[in-house]
Amino acid sequence: MWYTCTMSIGEFKSDKAARRYRATYAYVLDQVWPGPRTAVDVSTSFGTTRVLRVGPASAEPIVLLPGAGGNSLMWHGYVEALAAHRTVIAVDTVGEAGASTQTAPVADGRAGAAWLEEVLDGLEASAAHVVGCSYGGWLALNHQIHHPGRTATLTLLDPAGFADPGRRFYTWLIAGGLAGLAPRALRPRLARLVGNTAILDAELMRLGRAGVGFRRALPAARVLTDEELGRLTAPALFLLGERSTLHEAREVAARVGALVDTAEVEIVPGAGHALPTDQPALVAGRILEMAGRKGAGGTHAAGAGPGWCVPRSGPGRW
Repeated sequence: MWYTCTMSIGEFKSDKAARRYRATYAYVLDQVWPGPRTAVDVSTSFGTTRVLRVGPASAEPIVLLPGAGGNSLMWHGYVEALAAHRTVIAVDTVGEAGASTQTAPVADGRAGAAWLEEVLDGLEASAAHVVGCSYGGWLALNHQIHHPGRTATLTLLDPAGFADPGRRFYTWLIAGGLAGLAPRALRPRLARLVGNTAILDAELMRLGRAGVGFRRALPAARVLTDEELGRLTAPALFLLGERSTLHEAREVAARVGALVDTAEVEIVPGAGHALPTDQPALVAGRILEMAGRKGAGGTHAAGAGPGWCVPRSGPGRW
């Protein structure tokens, strides 16, 4: 998801709201997280960032960044598949409702990039395969732009930063929120109607309701310039929902293909902005494929050049 906010520091509206949310977070974590995990608190200039670490030790971990309004728990369905191969680090973005605590404002994309760099530094991740969903994708792109070299690869799931959200997106967002309040038996039908499969995750919907007492404090996902996109050097996979309400997928694909030499773009048929829940098996497979590549500065796909995306079987591959 994707929102704007004018608050400088993310915080709960009251102690009661904070206690309710933390209790719900702990309950949902125990309900949905598949197996053991290690919680790590990383100190940064912007506050303490909570991450959940799972899987075998590896020099190039998979780092998961949630969309706006989300946190590390949104990735619970991916943990087993990814952690079977690499260390997985799921992040509670500072400034969002979660287990992180913000102490200083994140003014813009450069500041968001600085925060992520400090998190990776604190985790001693010399190179990382960064996965960003929506707003998390925008943060990942900004990090690669301002801190080249730390990111081994990028996997960007319908990332923000390519269009200002319009009425269509906000209608989708509000409709999904209302559908998530409906009785559970009605949600499958409503999910199809509004095009948002995220509402089918009952426990995350429970957490989302508890999070209404949190004042989010992160900058809007400003549209990236051509010059900024041209500075991307890490191998990057842009996975775009064909029916995304955030932007026109084919316009994003054409722009990325023209500007980012190291990018592949895949438009996922039938999927919308809720791509991680629309096509979880496909997304998990693509994340692991990217994590299997050599990092920035290493080899890219044979024959890749400006605007070229390596073809695969099936529709939607650019």
